[in-house]
Amino acid sequence: MIQEPASSESGFEPEATRRESGVAESSRANRGWWDRNADEYQIEHGTFLGDDRFVWGPEGLDEVEAELLGPPEDLKGKQVLEIGAGAAQCSRWLAAQGASPVALDISHRQLQHALRIGGAFPLVCADAGALPFADASFDLACSAYGALPFVADPVLVLREVRRVLRPGGRFVFSVTHPIRWAFPDEPGPEGLSVSASYFDRTPYVEQYIENGVGSAVYVEHHRTLGDRVRDIVAADLRLVDLVEPQWPAWNTSEWGGWSPLRGNLIPGTAIFVCVRD
Repeated sequence: MIQEPASSESGFEPEATRRESGVAESSRANRGWWDRNADEYQIEHGTFLGDDRFVWGPEGLDEVEAELLGPPEDLKGKQVLEIGAGAAQCSRWLAAQGASPVALDISHRQLQHALRIGGAFPLVCADAGALPFADASFDLACSAYGALPFVADPVLVLREVRRVLRPGGRFVFSVTHPIRWAFPDEPGPEGLSVSASYFDRTPYVEQYIENGVGSAVYVEHHRTLGDRVRDIVAADLRLVDLVEPQWPAWNTSEWGGWSPLRGNLIPGTAIFVCVRD
């Protein structure tokens, strides 16, 4: 599931701020946000994502060409966990290659869209920080903008992924490139000037204020590039590649703050390829 900047709830405008947000609040807020916004998200981006494509980010890098999980012919018979699956487009592509995917998402409404499109593989509604699977259940795991940008404790998620992977298993995940946090989230020229500290890890929170207390409805967490590497190491995974897709000439579309203008100048997506030894 590829994420984009949050939107307001119907009839009310949440306050955007930067403040701390823990594991429980982040999980609760983002589950609710994706349940409320899944319909709009699939309408707006469904054509770009397709029903059975495996796209790693708004640049349009496709697993068919990237082969970050391995050659397509080697996927046959593999047990694969997709985390933050949304409407399970990636899982549908994996199934077409002969793999046996499981599509997991925190949002029940997103998984209803997966049901609408169809597919003969399991759909699981669960938090990535507490995967409901036995140890060493999967050969591969993947996440296209799913879970990692929204969790307060990424190491918890990475350790859970390691637990359910078999030795030699690979986990590939994409997130907003950390450098983007220093720039305004705008697709035009205004998005090309640094406006914040890259080193400020304070989460981005959209919230409603009631009796002077903020109630989060959307939370996104920033990790620097070094933080992401250290998180992977802390989870006892081995980083084997870091892919920063260039913006292709064929892609003339905008997606939130992603655009050809920005994509030709600064990276928008970072893809981490990890192995469980």
